[in-house]
Amino acid sequence: MRPLTSVGMAILGSGIIAITYGLARFVFGLFLPAIRDEMTILPTMAGVIGALPFMSFVIAIVAAPGITRFLGVRRTAVAATVLATAGLVMIALAPSSSVLAAGVLTCGISTGLSSPVMAEAVYRIVPASLRGRVNAITNAGTSVGIAFAMPAVLIWAEAWRSAYIGFAALAALGALGALYYLPGEARDVELPQRRAVLSSVAREQWLSIARLSGLAALMGMASAAYWVFAPDAVMTGGGMASSQAAWMWLAVGLGGLAGGSVGDLIARFGAVMTHAAGLVVIAVALGLLALDPSNFSLALLSAALFGAGYMTLTGFYLVRGTQIMLDTPSLGPIPPLLATSIGQVIGSPLAGWLVGSQGYTATFTMFAALSLGVSALGLWLLHRYP
Repeated sequence: MRPLTSVGMAILGSGIIAITYGLARFVFGLFLPAIRDEMTILPTMAGVIGALPFMSFVIAIVAAPGITRFLGVRRTAVAATVLATAGLVMIALAPSSSVLAAGVLTCGISTGLSSPVMAEAVYRIVPASLRGRVNAITNAGTSVGIAFAMPAVLIWAEAWRSAYIGFAALAALGALGALYYLPGEARDVELPQRRAVLSSVAREQWLSIARLSGLAALMGMASAAYWVFAPDAVMTGGGMASSQAAWMWLAVGLGGLAGGSVGDLIARFGAVMTHAAGLVVIAVALGLLALDPSNFSLALLSAALFGAGYMTLTGFYLVRGTQIMLDTPSLGPIPPLLATSIGQVIGSPLAGWLVGSQGYTATFTMFAALSLGVSALGLWLLHRYP
């Protein structure tokens, strides 16, 4: 193992998150129209398949702390990236929708493992004063992975299987990086100390985490329609070409880089306003797509706003989780991130059903209204219980 600096940890962590979140989990929606055409998948089934990585994420993130204690940081990170590689290969070679679903499910497991182990790696390697910033930068790696999908679509166009083979090769490189750079010792030596700290967590801290997680679940539900069906809406509903949808996903990735500054946003504007603004931005993004899915300029603006809003909010839940659980910072992000995926598990098939029965415009309008409702709820809840 080569020792990592804080900058090195931010680079490696954001790279692994770019692979497991950006490429293995969220890019699926960009290729969904081509996959649906080739494999004749109906919108309702597409929504169910789109929910699978969120569902497996939920299971994996619950198991991740125990797995990390047993395997250590290095081997858990390697396992996450190897699973991403395997899932991406399964998607690329899928002969049927069932194998496709299995690959998507495997990718979700890799995502669930990667968040806690990266938080633990930051806890071990980065000085306390820099952990919030490094965690935010690591979280913003999702945007890098999403943005990378844009040239892949332009190069491979409808050849989505070739794109996924390329993604799998990058995931394999990520596994080698984790193997070479991350600390390999198990956590057992620290376990008694961690348990003692965990038992001292105050009741109010648990309540704060519960409120934060409730808001995260609703945000996840509101965002699910965009992740799974935004490219489908502009291509199938708006008549755009796949190359135009690729530019849209680049805008999601570039906009999402704003999430790397969420710690500074909280410090300057406060947690209440940062959270509310993020959800309003997501609502506007959904509303613009509902307004006219055939308008390329509006679609690009919508995508950039969605990326900025979503990555700011996931960064918000991560940073606030570590701030609430000050003595156990690697535990703090798990409940809200878990809740986000539970919301997406619910929201994705719901969006698929609505698209099939009501169409894209009505679906995105309803999810925009949901996002505004969550913003108002957060204003009241976080102001009353800071």
